[in-house]
Amino acid sequence: MNMPIQPARQTTVIKTAEIDAMATTLFRPMGADGVYARTADYELVIEKLSALISSYRDAEAEILRFPPVMSRFQLEKSGYLKSFPNLLGCVCALHGSESEINQAVGRHDAGGDWTTSLSPADLVLSPAACYPVYPIAAARGVVPAEGYVFDIAADVFRHEPSREIDRFQSFRMREYVCIGAAQHVSDFRARWMDRAQEIASNLALPFTLETASDPFFGRMGQMKAVAQLQAALKFELLIPVRSHEKQTACMSFNYHKEHFGTVWDMKLQSGEPAHSGCVAFGMDRLAVAMFAIHGLDMTKWPAGVRKTLSLS
Repeated sequence: MNMPIQPARQTTVIKTAEIDAMATTLFRPMGADGVYARTADYELVIEKLSALISSYRDAEAEILRFPPVMSRFQLEKSGYLKSFPNLLGCVCALHGSESEINQAVGRHDAGGDWTTSLSPADLVLSPAACYPVYPIAAARGVVPAEGYVFDIAADVFRHEPSREIDRFQSFRMREYVCIGAAQHVSDFRARWMDRAQEIASNLALPFTLETASDPFFGRMGQMKAVAQLQAALKFELLIPVRSHEKQTACMSFNYHKEHFGTVWDMKLQSGEPAHSGCVAFGMDRLAVAMFAIHGLDMTKWPAGVRKTLSLS
């Protein structure tokens, strides 16, 4: 796989204090780290970035938009708890009779802790946009020879509170997912790695493309991460939002091999498990990167960038 790797432009000046100060202009606090209300200018950039990404969409892609929650059973079956249990958010609710629920409310009114009466619902907060798509595809039976391509998006959650504006707990994720034969998925990922570099270049964003690993949990997770790196199953497009030394991953390109095909019994016409892969765009990280690199005043952004985003 031969792909052009563009080094980050070292002429880019990173002013971390100014980047952190941007939060007061772009967001409004909501009382929790990494969770913000978004202003009109910020949402305009999100909208324009989404339209730009859509313009690269494969013609055969099926469009699905998911809510911010998903089935707890489906996420458990997908193996998320074995890899990232520390990032998961579970929906809890007050269950029981009217009397029992009133008792919990009464404890709150008396200054006590009503949350001790909470118990898990059958929902979790979606940790990635793509998890719900695999059981949907599996329910259709044998994967067709041409495979599937999905264009999906969701608000997702990961329990990693941070005051840095390029790392939220709740954020928007856009993905293209491919399901099919191994070569088909590999070609899909390589094609999107080229497209992503073109998108970043047209946005005048300095970047590097590097092999990466997911933040797997625990000691066994370290072994998984090493194996993932050695097999080049994950690449990330990194942008120097806060520093050149510790860049921000704004896009990722993932090859799951036959994991989801085996878990969800998705088979090819040959009877073998289907492979899958995805390209993920961190929409909020991309938007923050745009303001960090080009400034808060969009009227002063480079003419080529404004044209790319159709900013009047």
